Amino acid sequence: MRAKSTLFNTRKGGKRELVGIFVRGAAMGAADVVPGVSGGTVAFITGIYGRLLNALKSLTPMALMTLFKQGPMVFWKEIDGRFLLTLFLGIIFSIVSLAKVVSFSLDHYPILVWSFFFGLVIASVIYLIRQIQQWRIKEVVAIVAGTFFAVVISLVRPVELPAEWWMVLIAGSVAICAMILPGISGSFILLLMGMYKVLIHALEEFDIILLMSFSLGCLLGLLAFSHVLSALLRRYESMVFSVLTGFLIGSLNLLWPWKQVVETTINRHGDIIPLVQVNVTPSTYVELTAQPAFLWLSIVCLLFGLVLILLLEKIANDKN
Repeated sequence: MRAKSTLFNTRKGGKRELVGIFVRGAAMGAADVVPGVSGGTVAFITGIYGRLLNALKSLTPMALMTLFKQGPMVFWKEIDGRFLLTLFLGIIFSIVSLAKVVSFSLDHYPILVWSFFFGLVIASVIYLIRQIQQWRIKEVVAIVAGTFFAVVISLVRPVELPAEWWMVLIAGSVAICAMILPGISGSFILLLMGMYKVLIHALEEFDIILLMSFSLGCLLGLLAFSHVLSALLRRYESMVFSVLTGFLIGSLNLLWPWKQVVETTINRHGDIIPLVQVNVTPSTYVELTAQPAFLWLSIVCLLFGLVLILLLEKIANDKN
């Protein structure tokens, strides 16, 4: 069964379903920590995407009027509060648990980690292509345009934005829009903005100011973007998936594991970080850096990421 049939499925189950929702939330959180696959993709594959969008859309000023006029119980039911609370608890649990693991892995095994991310994105491309219901000229053009746009963005010289609360708030409001899009990783957007490691370190150090700012930005972005996204998916689903597919294809340029550092800079902590990098072959990487390329291990990590997403899709489809 195609995932499309569950896109706007809003069926609600009993208390046992909460465990499944929490697990889905944990999977979404894990996806959003790494810049390879989005939490929106996980929600879409596991059949809760439509319910999530509908719940987010219900968070309006009218819902607040219901809270004051008819009480918290009616309000909680109207916004599908039990679903949202359980899902976001799962997301938060996973993000907090994995932050240190991802940070350590990127510092010590960058090639293997980026190979895993590369596999995740390839799988996401395959998944999104399957969701395109009809192939016309405009779908092909949309894929090409999305690919071109992503490649151009990946070639732009990154800047280190100030790690202040207001910038983190803006980053959160932008990244959350990507996080709920099927196929686009919010962490990837944070990476482009130069804010990915800032957030990872904030999670490691439990910087309450930055974390609250990011959470507030996410909330504002969700409330604003969920209505737009829902309308786009209902009216132009094929085109939306085509653009997202192209964007993911183009993002592979940024996720390529073997890179030559052309230019470096010093961040605000005094650390030397890459500023400009170019993709190279594994053999060229060995010649330039005198470091092992871990080619076969990288292939294993890539295939693991690829199979992981496709297996998740198969399990969800079998259940549907």
